[in-house]
Amino acid sequence: MTVMSLAKYKQKRKFDKTPEPVGGKSKAKFSIFVVQKHDASRLHYDFRLEAGGVLKSWAVPKGPSMKTEDKRLAMMVEDHPYDYKDFEGMIPKGNYGAGTVMVWDFGNYLAPGAKSKIESEKMVKAGLRKGEIKLVLNGKKLRGGFVLVHTKGQADNAWLLIKEKDEFVSKADATKQDKSAKTKRSLGQIAKAEDKIWHSNRKK
Repeated sequence: MTVMSLAKYKQKRKFDKTPEPVGGKSKAKFSIFVVQKHDASRLHYDFRLEAGGVLKSWAVPKGPSMKTEDKRLAMMVEDHPYDYKDFEGMIPKGNYGAGTVMVWDFGNYLAPGAKSKIESEKMVKAGLRKGEIKLVLNGKKLRGGFVLVHTKGQADNAWLLIKEKDEFVSKADATKQDKSAKTKRSLGQIAKAEDKIWHSNRKK
């Protein structure tokens, strides 16, 4: 299942030209999520959920919101490998998705009511088929209940990312928190850094 789900990801990339990771396997007790701010041809945020050994991924043009009234368009894209969760740096020019990538937020998640990682990921995969995925995020910037809803009458890969009402709701613009949750750097600092080319096999 994992090999097949990463086929499209691998087709789009030349791994002798891009430093992006090829694979990876989770050993964590809880399923992880990551949001990467990506300054490519257009600035957007990539929302990723661990499920079935890969990261299910959505491109969110306006970024996540902590306001319940905001319904953020989220376009589902190809699955990414687990090791992509740590990817912060540059995708070189001439490669798919060329530009600067920041780990804007990261943490773990559970599907509401799930009592284990296995049960939680099963519920996410069922939600993918149903067109509604409920989540409780425990991140540095995003916390509490969220729902991804597949839209009708738009593109097949069009979803909405919506904050659910709870104690973590905020009227503040979450995207104003524009530093990396991993390294505290801005996109500009990441682009200028000596370690801007990230390699999946380098020592951490």
